[in-house]
Amino acid sequence: MRQMETRRMCPNCRAFITTHDRVCPYCQEKVGPRAIDRRNPSPILGLIPAAQFVTAIILLINIGIYIATSLDPSLFQAGAKARFEIRQGEWWRLVTAGFLHSGLLHIGMNSWVLFDVGSQVEQVYGASRLLVIYFIANIAGFYLSYLWTPNPSVGASAAIMGLIGAMIALSAHHRSAVTAAIRATYIRWVIYILLIGLLPGLAIDNAAHVGGLVAGFGVAYFAGLPRLEDSPAEQAWRVASYICIAITAFCFYEAYQWLTRGPQQF
Repeated sequence: MRQMETRRMCPNCRAFITTHDRVCPYCQEKVGPRAIDRRNPSPILGLIPAAQFVTAIILLINIGIYIATSLDPSLFQAGAKARFEIRQGEWWRLVTAGFLHSGLLHIGMNSWVLFDVGSQVEQVYGASRLLVIYFIANIAGFYLSYLWTPNPSVGASAAIMGLIGAMIALSAHHRSAVTAAIRATYIRWVIYILLIGLLPGLAIDNAAHVGGLVAGFGVAYFAGLPRLEDSPAEQAWRVASYICIAITAFCFYEAYQWLTRGPQQF
């Protein structure tokens, strides 16, 4: 059996060191992990690829909340987008609605697309940008839906459309045959999704789709691709992702408080 190469060259003094060294024994300079190790780290728990970890977590949260709402329908009422309630100050519904689903087919289709597109966005833009794109696209989608229609609405598709918008934005900064092909593929996805949303009797919220798509494209266009891991820009995106997580948790806390006050029909 062929053994894996355990030597590499120090980028500072050019001496040969091992892949396990974090400080060069010759020049005493810090040595980071190899590019291939940063881009292809080991699977987490031996199961989930590291480049898809955040996507998998979002997927599991959506599935967990779907199971919870199936057992207790009042949870669905607590988090769905509803115009009257939002006008009364329940703004947190613009966040929580994106984690609720109305049926098995709904959660199944959204989970399939989320894992496909989310994994690609996470690999291209990184976990921090993925979280910010997902969060902002979710809010923007349901805010446009709030303005457009009084009908209650739920689903991860607004945030997913934001991820699709991010993949379309990839070609805005990096023009090549590959990015052009990616853009063409996802533009077709957008057309198909919006056309399906026009079919009668399906009650699909195209306003949320459009809002999420535009927001995702805008955030990704502004964000660009990841830079050096310890750069101020990357640290800022990490902080932004933590803020998004904290706001999301707070919104679910507000939904819980709404339940304890006694849910009302809308």
